[in-house]
Amino acid sequence: MVSQEQRRRQLAREKFLRQQQRRTEARRKSRVRNSVIASVLGVVLVGSLGLYTAGTFDRDEDTSNANAEVTPSAEAPSKAPDPCEKPAEGKVASKTWKKEPALSIDKSAKYTMTLETTCGTIDMALKASAAPHTVNSFEFLAGEGYFDHSTCHRLTTNGIYVLQCGDPTGSGTGGPGYTIPDENLKDKSLKDSTYPAGTVAMANTGQKDSGGSQFFLVYEDSPLPPSYTPFGTVSEGGLKVLKKIAEAGDSTGAGDGAPNATVVIDKATVTKS
Repeated sequence: MVSQEQRRRQLAREKFLRQQQRRTEARRKSRVRNSVIASVLGVVLVGSLGLYTAGTFDRDEDTSNANAEVTPSAEAPSKAPDPCEKPAEGKVASKTWKKEPALSIDKSAKYTMTLETTCGTIDMALKASAAPHTVNSFEFLAGEGYFDHSTCHRLTTNGIYVLQCGDPTGSGTGGPGYTIPDENLKDKSLKDSTYPAGTVAMANTGQKDSGGSQFFLVYEDSPLPPSYTPFGTVSEGGLKVLKKIAEAGDSTGAGDGAPNATVVIDKATVTKS
């Protein structure tokens, strides 16, 4: 007999697969639309359409209750107070690069990433030996000030529990101009298709080796397929900051949207010890 917990995980996985299919179809339609526009205007479209869709996880109907949709006439939920401070002065980076930086980290050393945010400091231990390309990329981007003054643009509080950051555009479509390979997908921490609380993992487009700069921080155990490079672990203090952000809710009130808290990364640093 299938337990309620097993059923919940099955529904979450099915929901996720539907989201992936919807993103793939949306990208196909976008490519067709842009091709038509280019042929009419006589303009060749150059460059990338973006490494990401609206984020790693698209909103979708809940199969456990298909009637629990929010109608357009429903009143907007009351917004929780913003628990965060004003951002530091400064501009978001706009640089991109054509290729992944050369691998230069010491895979046998310990690396720590610190996010000084408007909501508190989030420290995380990085897995250099298990995810060297990912850690190397983050060291490079942090050193370039790429994450500084950027917002964490997405919060999910229903089904999966993550805060997504790393896009200077704040739109969920930005990236550094290059992609990095998937790594560490068989990490021993990923049991029963669940990313445990405290995991730091890469966002992607749903395609293999499509990670860029966007990443997500898991503040509660979240059922997800092992398709997202786990490359770090948030400290206990960092988890408290994440939960404070989550408690303020998201802009939609439906559990998937921009965080109500003003989450801005004032400064990101990667240090070797």
